[in-house]
Formats: sequence, C-alpha cells, structure tokens
Amino acid sequence: MTKIAFIPDFMGFYNMLWAAALPFLRRHPRLARTFAQRTDPSHLNPADVWIQAASAGEALLAACLVQHFSPDRPVRILITTTTDQGMEILCSELEKKPVSAKVSISVAWFPFDMPWVAARAVETVNPKVMVLVETELWPALLHFLNRRHTRVVVVNGRMSVKSRRGYGMTKFLWSNIGLHQILAVSDPDAGRFREVFDGARVSVMPNIKFETLAPEAPEIPTSVSTDIFPCPWPVSVFASIRRQEETQVLKMIHTLLHQFPGQVMAIFPRHMHRLGFWKRRLKKTGVKIYLRSELASPPAEPGIILWDRFGEMRHVFRYAHAVFMGGSLKPLGGQNFLEPLLQGAPVVTGPFWDDFFWVGKKVFDTGLVQRKKNWQSAAHAMVSLLKHPEDRHCRQQKAHAYVAARSGGADMACQSILAALCDD
Repeated sequence: MTKIAFIPDFMGFYNMLWAAALPFLRRHPRLARTFAQRTDPSHLNPADVWIQAASAGEALLAACLVQHFSPDRPVRILITTTTDQGMEILCSELEKKPVSAKVSISVAWFPFDMPWVAARAVETVNPKVMVLVETELWPALLHFLNRRHTRVVVVNGRMSVKSRRGYGMTKFLWSNIGLHQILAVSDPDAGRFREVFDGARVSVMPNIKFETLAPEAPEIPTSVSTDIFPCPWPVSVFASIRRQEETQVLKMIHTLLHQFPGQVMAIFPRHMHRLGFWKRRLKKTGVKIYLRSELASPPAEPGIILWDRFGEMRHVFRYAHAVFMGGSLKPLGGQNFLEPLLQGAPVVTGPFWDDFFWVGKKVFDTGLVQRKKNWQSAAHAMVSLLKHPEDRHCRQQKAHAYVAARSGGADMACQSILAALCDD
C-alpha cells in the first residue's frame, strides 16, 4: 500500500521538474518548432496500437515492424518519435514499402512526459497496446497506461550494464508502473530486464536490425565512383574513428604505411570537428595527403585521403581491401561492422563491441570479422589483408547468409503485439 501511495507523490514532484524545465525547452532550437505539439496532445489520433520510436535508429525499426504487421482485422497504429531525424526516417521509410490494407498509420511527435500531458495523451489515443522500441521508459506515460490497463510491450529491448544499475536504483518505481512483456535482443539483456521488472514476461527475439540491412550494396554516387574509384592501388579504410582512440589509430597507420607503402588509405573521423587534428598529425607521416573535397580524379600516387565530406563512407566500402572499424580500441561500444561486411569488405575491429553484441559472437568465430585485442594485432591483420586479398564475392555471400539466418525478429514482435491485442 505504501508503494502504491508513493506514485502520486512522485508524479507531483516529477511534474514540478518538468514545469521548471519547460521555459528552457521552449527556447531549445531543436524543440521550438514542435513545442506546441509536444505539450498539447489533442492532435494525436486514436489508435489500437501506439508505437514510440525515440530517434532515427528506433524509427527505422518501427517502420520495419509495421511493414511486417498482418492483422486479420482493421488496426489503427500511431507511431510517435522524439527527434527530427526520427520523423524523417518514418516518413521516408513508410513511403518506400506499403503496409497491409488492414493497417492505417498516423505519425506524430511524442509528447513531453509531463504527468498532465501524458494523461491527456493516453486518454486521447486510448491504445489497447503500447509498444516501446528498444528501451525508452517514461514514468508518467507508463503510469497512466497502467491505470487504463493498457498492455505495454517492449520490442528489440536492450539494457546495458550501466542502464541496469540506474534502473535498479529506482526499481521501487518501475515495479508499480512496469511492463507486461519484454522481447530482448540477447540473453544478457533479458537477464538484466528480469532483475528490474519482476512481473514482466521476458523472452529473447532476433534483432529487427538484421531485417533493416540492405540485401545489396548501395548504389554508388557519381561523385565517389568517378572522382576517386577505382584507383590502381589497394585501399584500406579507417572508419568512424573516435577521439579517444586517435593515438592508437595513428600507430596503426604508421605500421600500415611502413609495411605496405603502396596503398591508398581513407581516414573517416567519426566527428568532423576532429579534421584539424588529423590534418596536423597526418602531415608528419611523410606521405601524400589528399582532402576528399579537393579530389576530382583518382589519387595520382599512393597516400592518405582525409575524408571531409558527409555521407560517403558506406559507398567507399565496396572498394576496400581492408576496413578497420573505429570505436573499438577503447570502451566506446564499437561501430557497425556489418555495413562493410555486407559489401564484401574484409573487416577488422578492436576488442570493444558492446553496442553490437546483438550481431552474435559467431561473426568472429566464423572469421567473417576479425576481432583483435589491441592496435598492434589489428594493424598486423590489416597488413595481411592488403598483402593477401580475399575473395570479396565469397565473403559477401557468407555475410548475407549470416544475416538471413538471424532474421525473423519483426515477425516475432508482430505476433506478440497481435496476441496482446487479442488479450485486451
């Protein structure tokens, strides 16, 4: 009884925090344009299923989910998102592929979690099932959904060790406004969910991300395919290099240049504001340095291309003889090594890949991706790939087979949502 009585007290305090934050949120450059819609949920359409997809990544999964949704009766679905990128992804992806004729979809901005706003939003939408993509838990929303006995389902659920500690400290709250069903993407994630949400049914599903991966390599823009590639030398790529690992990556670069000088090396910093650092440090290598923005033809001699243009990295992978994925030499979660792999590029990564545990350790056990314990062994692996090129087509076929064998998450999630609708 004490715990249940605590909830209104918490909501009052929570509302005060939101009220204090509102003036700042109103002036936030990314929120000002949609502020009214985030504080007044009257524009939301009633729906049987409400899906919340926080940003671009979750929006892509939500679009994939509804495109697999095949009910035997009409179902209204509302998809909300928090960011501009999420809205852009939803609109573009839902245009690409039609949904079932029995599904009607509306898209809107996710309202702020102020208790009175959340209460009105739940009353307006009146969903039978609330679907949270990955893990985005809002106390007020969950509280009012539970008051209306709305079934709450988490799909593609992830919970890191750090998040587990945070949720564990507030377990008293989630035990009263918790979740009904959780479909986690791995056994470790499922275990962490069970520790926090005692009453929820927790199971493991294939990651929907496998179904969002393009079956074929992306079309090459004219600027990349004619300006630079193909070039007459082997190509190595250092992709999405993070600031924290720059010193180690520079050592890798020196090793590659010393042991295999006849190559073109493409450097892609994760953040463009690091270009100045890279310009200064690469000048000390003694090789020819090119800026991507200044190239209108293939490099005249071996050297390093510092990539200072957005959006072209994935198009370069199909020309790479060796790719090192950044974010992996320090505990930064890693970067998406499946993207180059699916284009047939041999991939090397460092020891850290926490954000991609969902891919499965077998991707390393089968040799599709090489995971190395430090920069030295990663550099030696890159040199070996340059000296002994592999069969790209064979590697690409194996990569697609690996992904295909792990698909099915969207269908499993849809079945759970339909079952929750029938239980209503």
